[in-house]
Amino acid sequence: MRPLPGRYAPILLAMLTALMMSFIMSGVITLLNLGLVEDFLLRWMAAWMSAFVVAFPAMMVVAPIARRIVTRLTGAA
Repeated sequence: MRPLPGRYAPILLAMLTALMMSFIMSGVITLLNLGLVEDFLLRWMAAWMSAFVVAFPAMMVVAPIARRIVTRLTGAA
């Protein structure tokens, strides 16, 4: 498998971050709201898909802003 061109790195980073964070957070929130109910996994997966639909575009907007803030706070380029 050939690697993707570097120009896709910001999109891939946003997608993977959104996938992982929405997976973790939807699981935690579903567990806190429902407890370990019989259909927990099904409800979690439904919540995850809904969360990812919001998380990915949000990451595309928020990541560059966060990167600029970190650069200003740390002086790192």
